[in-house]
Amino acid sequence: MRYIISGGGTGGHINPGIAIAREIKTREPDAEILFVGTENGLEGDLVPREGFNIRFIEVRGFKRKLSIDTFRTIGKLLKSFGSIKKIFREFRPDAVIGTGGYVCGPVVFYAALKKIPTLIHEQNAFPGVTNRILARYVDEVAISFEESRRRFKGKARITLTGNPIRSELFLLDKEKAREKIGMPRDIPLVVVFGGSLGAEHINNCVKDMIIRHGRDISYKLILSTGIRNFENVMKGIKEPLPENIRIVPYIYNMGEVLAAADLAVTRAGAITVSELSALGVPAILIPSPYVAENHQEYNARALENKGAAVVILQSQLTHDILFGQIEKLIKDKDLRKRMASAAKKCGINNAAPEIYKLIKRAISSKVKI
Repeated sequence: MRYIISGGGTGGHINPGIAIAREIKTREPDAEILFVGTENGLEGDLVPREGFNIRFIEVRGFKRKLSIDTFRTIGKLLKSFGSIKKIFREFRPDAVIGTGGYVCGPVVFYAALKKIPTLIHEQNAFPGVTNRILARYVDEVAISFEESRRRFKGKARITLTGNPIRSELFLLDKEKAREKIGMPRDIPLVVVFGGSLGAEHINNCVKDMIIRHGRDISYKLILSTGIRNFENVMKGIKEPLPENIRIVPYIYNMGEVLAAADLAVTRAGAITVSELSALGVPAILIPSPYVAENHQEYNARALENKGAAVVILQSQLTHDILFGQIEKLIKDKDLRKRMASAAKKCGINNAAPEIYKLIKRAISSKVKI
C-alpha cells in the first residue's frame, strides 16, 4: 500500500503526520509513505530526519485582507495542482492523509476529486479554515477535542481520536531518559520552548531571567529558542552561560528531553499539551495570543482545571513572575508529583492506532463502492 501524508508549516502539523506514518509502518512494514509539503515549512527538515521521503509543492496561505497578494496566492494554488497531479501519477497513492496547514488543502482536495480514500486530522478544539473546507469532501475526519465536532460540516464521518504523539514518548521512563541525555538524577530539569518556531516573548523573558537571576538558578535549564530566534537571544547575553544553563536553536530529541524533565515551560499548542499529558510532565503554560479563536488558552485551561498545569497569560508574563513560578514548583516536589499524576489522567495514548483504523475504513469503503 502507498500513502501520501500532507501537512506542514509548524511542528504542530508535521509531528502528527510523522506519528501516523510510524503507525502505518509498524502495521505495514512494506508500506510506501510519501510526505508532501513546502520548502518554506519545517517539514523539509523534520520529515527527512525521520527517514521518510518528501516532495515539495509551491503554495502559500491566504492573508485575511484582500489585496494584490491574494491573487498571487491564487496563482500559486492553481499552479500547485500541476505539481500535485504529477506526484500522484508517479506515486499512485492508495490513501491520502492531511494533518493541517495550508499545504494539505490542495493535496487532499485533489485526492478527494480523484475518489482516493481521504482522511484529515484536526489537532485543536477550534478547527483551522483548511480542515473546515476539506471536511466537506473527505471520507474521514479525526478530531482531538469533542468541542470541534460541531464545527465541521459535510459528508465525512467524524471520530474523536485524540492527538497522535511520537511513539518514543512511551519507550523511555524518566530514569532511562535522563541517562540517555546525560542528565544527573539529583538535579531538577526545566525545559523551556515556544513551540516548533519559537516564541519571542518567552525567549526574551527567559533571557532577562538568566541575566538577572542566573546565579540563583540551581536547576538545569534548557531553552529552545526556535531556529530563527537563536542569534537574537544569544546577542543579548554577554557573559558566558553557567554550566547548568543551555540555550539551543531547536531540540530534535524532544521526546527524550521531555521524558527527563521535571517541569516544562511552553506554549499550549494541541500536540504539546497532548505530549505533556502522555508523559505526566507538570507545566507552566503560556498560551499564544496570536492563534485563531484563542484555542491555545482553551487547551491550557483544560489542563489547569485538572490540576496539571499553571497558566500565565502572555500579557502578564515578566521575567520576575516566570522566575518566581519556576522556583515555587521546583522547590515543591509534592506539588509536582500531584501535577504529574493529574497530567497523566488527561492523556490519550492510542490516537495513532485509532487513526490507522479510520484510514483502513476509508480504504475499505471505497473498495466496496
